[in-house]
Amino acid sequence: MKYTKLERNWVMYDVGNSALVLLNTSVVPIYFDAINTAANSAELVTAWANAQTIASLVVALLMPILGSLADFAGNKIKFFLGFFLTGLVLCLAQAIPMGAMPFLVVYVLCTIGLNSSMTFYDAMLPDVTTDERMDSVSSSGYAWGYVGSCVPFIVCIALIMLGPSMLGLDMMFATRMSFVITGVWWLLFTIPLLRTYKQRYAKELAPGETVGSVVADTFRGLVKTMRSIAHNKALLVFMVAFFFYIDGVHTVISMATTYGTSLGIDSTQLILALLVTQFVAFPSAIAYGRLAGKYGTLRMIIVAVAAYVAIVLFAAFFLKEAFEFWILAILVGMFQGGIQALSRSYFGKLIPKEHANEYYGFFDIFGRYASVMGTLLVSVVTSLTGDPSLGVLSIGVLLVVGFVMLVRLTRMKGIA
Repeated sequence: MKYTKLERNWVMYDVGNSALVLLNTSVVPIYFDAINTAANSAELVTAWANAQTIASLVVALLMPILGSLADFAGNKIKFFLGFFLTGLVLCLAQAIPMGAMPFLVVYVLCTIGLNSSMTFYDAMLPDVTTDERMDSVSSSGYAWGYVGSCVPFIVCIALIMLGPSMLGLDMMFATRMSFVITGVWWLLFTIPLLRTYKQRYAKELAPGETVGSVVADTFRGLVKTMRSIAHNKALLVFMVAFFFYIDGVHTVISMATTYGTSLGIDSTQLILALLVTQFVAFPSAIAYGRLAGKYGTLRMIIVAVAAYVAIVLFAAFFLKEAFEFWILAILVGMFQGGIQALSRSYFGKLIPKEHANEYYGFFDIFGRYASVMGTLLVSVVTSLTGDPSLGVLSIGVLLVVGFVMLVRLTRMKGIA
């Protein structure tokens, strides 16, 4: 399929932000472990899970309100730019030498900026393409994001691994430089979208409407949107299902490296395995977009959720050595892009386009609160048992609930 210029520029932002997402799920937990030498394996998993929980909770609280305001003409790009710049500055700030707790605070704030910008980015999807092209465009965003993010990541890993021997660089300094490289990459691939994006669907300000009345209307609009969702049974069931299954997806992605570290797997093995995830995810995400057109979007989401149940069981019962982590990385790569891309596009087909930001705010709050629940669940179970494997196993319950709700949705409206 040939993409328009705006569709391509929208996809390019996935290429940019995915570099930071990859760094956050691979290098950053290992770096945090290196500067947090006093913690044992269970404490490391707990601290990282708590950081993810806080970041997700803040985004979940902000997005429905800001999303509703962003639905007014011209606001979406302003909110997107504000959070993007916040995340970019704090990404670069992580290159400054600091202790474990100050670093964790900067990381959480950077993650808030990153994830918030991605919410407004997701809400741009109805503006840049049509319903018929939405699955393919959304899948291409994730696919090119996976493969494109590997370019700065490989540069960063080469600098970290070869910098000390070939350039005489301190390894910790080389690691901190990876934040600068990633930040520059993120900026370069965001500029095209900033230059070309136009908000097609928007709410208009009424004559004489003030900022105060807009804010008041925002809260009334949120109530109205919640009622609309409650009365749209298919949309409600999908969002509840999404709440549970995306929990497992996000938690597996965000905790994989930390979990591997807690098992004593070498950091080089962890990083290279996650790099393989990116290359596997590229064709898999493209394939998922095409399979959705042939077999139905909802059917393919269900297949991916079932696969994630199997992935969690494998991680909890069989993951002990680096070889098993490589298998886990390949399995995750096969399904993570497809389930995220199709969830984003399927939701976009169910909602009114002129209220896209408002609805995607709720989409995000369901996803972020799910992330809060998932990482908190891992943290609590790991803390109580002292066994990270049991913490990972607890994620499976949430995935099963999401799977059951999706099956219920197919019985309500048929596979689509």
